[in-house]
Amino acid sequence: MTSEPINKTDKTVALFNLNNMPYNNRELSWMDFNLRVLDEAGKKDNPILERCNFLAITASNLDEFFMVRVAGVIDRFHRGVNTKDASGLTPKCLLEKLTVKIHEFAKLQYSCYNRSIIPSLKANGITFKAMNELDGNQQGFVEDYFKKIVFPVLTPMAVDTSRPFPLLANKSLNIAVMLTNADNEELFAVVQVPSILPRFIELPSSDGRCFILLENIITAHLGELFELYNIKKCDAFRITRDSDLDIDEDTEDLMAEIKKSIRRRKRGEPVRLEFSKKSDKEIRNFLIDALEVSEDEIYIQKGPLDLTFLSKFSRISGCDELRFEPIVPVNPPAEFCENENIFEAIRQKDRMVHHPYESFDVVVDFVRKAAVDPKVLAIKQTLYRVSGNSPIVAALIKAAENGKQVTVLVELKARFDEENNIQWANKLEKAGCHVIYGLTGLKTHCKICLIVRKDDDGIRRYLHMGTGNYNDSTAKIYTDTGIFTCREEYGIDASSLFNVLTGYSFPPEYNKFIVAPNGMRTFFEAMIMQETENAKKGLKASITAKVNSLVDPQIISMLYDASNAGVKINLIVRGICCLVPNVKGYSENIKVISVIGQLLEHSRIFIFENNGNPLYYMGSADWMPRNLDRRVELVFPVEDEDLKVRVQEIVDVIFKDTTNARKQLNDMTYVNVDKRGKKKLSCQKHFSKLAEKAQKNAMKSTYINTIGTPIVPIKKEETQK
Repeated sequence: MTSEPINKTDKTVALFNLNNMPYNNRELSWMDFNLRVLDEAGKKDNPILERCNFLAITASNLDEFFMVRVAGVIDRFHRGVNTKDASGLTPKCLLEKLTVKIHEFAKLQYSCYNRSIIPSLKANGITFKAMNELDGNQQGFVEDYFKKIVFPVLTPMAVDTSRPFPLLANKSLNIAVMLTNADNEELFAVVQVPSILPRFIELPSSDGRCFILLENIITAHLGELFELYNIKKCDAFRITRDSDLDIDEDTEDLMAEIKKSIRRRKRGEPVRLEFSKKSDKEIRNFLIDALEVSEDEIYIQKGPLDLTFLSKFSRISGCDELRFEPIVPVNPPAEFCENENIFEAIRQKDRMVHHPYESFDVVVDFVRKAAVDPKVLAIKQTLYRVSGNSPIVAALIKAAENGKQVTVLVELKARFDEENNIQWANKLEKAGCHVIYGLTGLKTHCKICLIVRKDDDGIRRYLHMGTGNYNDSTAKIYTDTGIFTCREEYGIDASSLFNVLTGYSFPPEYNKFIVAPNGMRTFFEAMIMQETENAKKGLKASITAKVNSLVDPQIISMLYDASNAGVKINLIVRGICCLVPNVKGYSENIKVISVIGQLLEHSRIFIFENNGNPLYYMGSADWMPRNLDRRVELVFPVEDEDLKVRVQEIVDVIFKDTTNARKQLNDMTYVNVDKRGKKKLSCQKHFSKLAEKAQKNAMKSTYINTIGTPIVPIKKEETQK
């Protein structure tokens, strides 16, 4: 790969916002992030099926972007809002820029699919076939598959004076059909491609592996659905709808209100209408009128619609050599090798885990063991996003059944996880847990679990606090950090936080915790200001932050002031970055990199130099207005000296990455980091090897410690167990 700018679609110089400081628009910056993901799909160093997955991620990302962010801009434009956002753009101006950028991005997506993905798959013996390319054996297979599997689940929907245009599901793939009857009258119908069936079907083949897309099979057999009519023409199309929930939180029943909002989501206004390249103009015009979309909302794609199918395709069996070597979490993490009793291990010292290099099972076991431990009195936990078959929730239910006092805050407003969280909330309540749905007007995004245990020397509070969700599925592909501790001051803070979440307690003065929305903004502003003052005095001053997004204008303004004062600022920002580095007079001391790789970078880490005595923090919050002002977030200090070394090592290694790191330039483009004179390094693979090595050393040490201990005869009855 060269060091050419990755986001070639826009080489605009740094935007200046209303406060006359460099500030990139949030939506435009997000498009640049998705372009970095697309770059991974075209990177020939990546295995081909991983490239398929990266392309699928860009499509899934773009779907959600339309459903929430673009839909919001369109809504403001239609309501006549003319005020400028933080970047100085009105909704009209932003919509114009976004339209150009998204259309160009879609072209790059399908160029990648047609020119890079398909040829590379073919080179590895994998092909997608059209109906006219099938041999006799394959045709017979498709005929049989259609009759036995596909035909029974299809529902053709006519559109005429007695049957209005159907309400088509968001993101559903459909086939529009123009028909003529015996009197040569034109009719219109819609056939939905059933999402319950696999999107791609493997064909019998003696030469490599062959696949066909489901919509191609349906299109070839439309005549069997409309036997009394002549099929004049047909085209695939896809609708994306406004899916942001409008929730009335003043309602007496929040769960019922959210259920109503979820139903309204399915009827949201269309914000994008996609057609394939060869779509018929007459069909297009009919659908444009029926769905009331504008020309700017129409996307003509040069390939199959909805590339998200490539995510499942990337996991086809028998092709492990065409994927990344898996990163296998070590279990147990080195921190817990020396002691099987997790509570005893935490009493000895603070423990840190780095997922997914170290298994998330240790977090699950923390709750599981508490659920059956007779000494545990209570468990309190926040849940934002959990997996579909969550072992954490199962453990909490078990704890309640065992008579523990279990309190769970389930955030029902977690976007696109609302239905899943409603189901879990109901199950937890039925099991006897005390369930809280969150706070009015705020999302509870903090990640914390508190276990109250009656130890031999008295009541002790054990904590797990992290940067990621209590989700065992995403914990395998998201990088996150977490800490276990039983420090008394942390325990007191945790109890106070849960009292705020579950009752009417006024937010206290915390000993160690930094909690949004009441104290986090002032904390970060004070820390940045302190580094600025230290730099002005000639003292050691630097700021290092690893976040998912950097949007907040006030934080950015203060970072610019710090940079001008001489503070060295190093930022790892995976996604949206509204700050513009290396602009003369503003950000000459600021470096920004983004890491897009095999795993999704998700941990949040903050380090302040503090005149040679660095202060380390981690937590759930990004530097965005929503995290600082409109959510319950938790950031906590890392005080154990050994763990401080580990945290520092994490950010140091990331800044040495030469494989997946990209550097942001002052024109808001990104380039691959300069590899000249540097070793090839993937920080993610490095951390995986580091975890394996640490575990081996810890186990070796444990083994050595057992040498010389008396061997006790095993009783006969014990051998039967």
